[in-house]
Amino acid sequence: MERLRIGLVGVGFIGKQHIEAIRRIPGADVIAVADSNSDAARSVAEQFCIPRSYTYHLELLDDPDVTVVHNCTPSSSHYQVNLDALEKGKHVYCEKPLTLTAATARELVVAARRAGVAAGVNLNYRHNVMVKEMRGRVRAGMGRAYFAYGEYLQDWLMYDTDYDWRMNPAVGGESRAVADIGSHCFDTLQYVLGRRIASVNADIINVFPVRKRCESTGETFSGAAGRVLEEIPVPSEDAASIMLRFEDGTPGLVHISQVTAGRKNGLAVTLSGADASLEWHQEQADRLLVGHRNAGNEELYADAKLLTPFARPFATLPGGHAVAWHDALRNAIGVFYQAIRSRSYADGTPDYADFAAGWEMMRLVEACLESGRSRRWVDIPVETA
Repeated sequence: MERLRIGLVGVGFIGKQHIEAIRRIPGADVIAVADSNSDAARSVAEQFCIPRSYTYHLELLDDPDVTVVHNCTPSSSHYQVNLDALEKGKHVYCEKPLTLTAATARELVVAARRAGVAAGVNLNYRHNVMVKEMRGRVRAGMGRAYFAYGEYLQDWLMYDTDYDWRMNPAVGGESRAVADIGSHCFDTLQYVLGRRIASVNADIINVFPVRKRCESTGETFSGAAGRVLEEIPVPSEDAASIMLRFEDGTPGLVHISQVTAGRKNGLAVTLSGADASLEWHQEQADRLLVGHRNAGNEELYADAKLLTPFARPFATLPGGHAVAWHDALRNAIGVFYQAIRSRSYADGTPDYADFAAGWEMMRLVEACLESGRSRRWVDIPVETA
């Protein structure tokens, strides 16, 4: 087995999750981290016994031992870090969004093709074992899809004193809730159906056009807040309801919110089909609800012997041993690494979300924003980079 040597840029909340997931994958070693906060880089390197830490990502990219780069920086840094890594000939796995705009994402698709390396985006929910099972059942044939529904509900930004770097358009981009969590709904639904979203009609909701920035709030999701320092206009959305039309005409609906009390990480997807319905909730990730008209409904557990051949390889524990968010992240990175080892990334049909999928996602996000402004359906035509 080819041993992969990983360099990780950005050691905040998501960077640490990547490190832990990588350590569960055979034949992969995190050998270096980089962060603009040099103290944080050194601290994480010491905590995880990683031999090298850098302050600048270019230093890490110049390390000849690093073969794969994980980009876990804030969204505004994604484009430059990705581009620099590609120009150094490194394989790149980037947190979503790929970039802040569809135009710059398209540039990276071209750059990745020119570099001839594997380039992936962390849309990890498609790699939950029971999402794989949904996809496997659709592939095996479960009748015509009548309707697809997705929701992603959170409450971590429900107070006007909740302020995060994502709310600064220069750092987080023009869109927040749609780009941050709506993208996961879009990708999961497209993956399950095997069809792209071709048109959207979005109602964009901004609950707090002004928020209060408080003293040191800690990492993302920490909920910590000190005294109010200033009030800041926040142009990005807190929630959205988005009607969808898939390329074959199948209708859908996505509801997203970061201001819904009591909902922590409430991603759920439902597919209504001619033969059955399928329903999956991320907070009960090891279960799939299968609905029937003329028979009893099923609650299927993530047990390899009960799953379709498509999903079976991702069920690594016996039934009843709950799988969770960390397992999907490990699966996502593992699929990417396997593509590097087999060089299957070169055939243009990866199971992971590649940079082309990341570009398509930004086109979809921008279409939602345009629809919200114009109050009409907006098409996303097929394009190639």
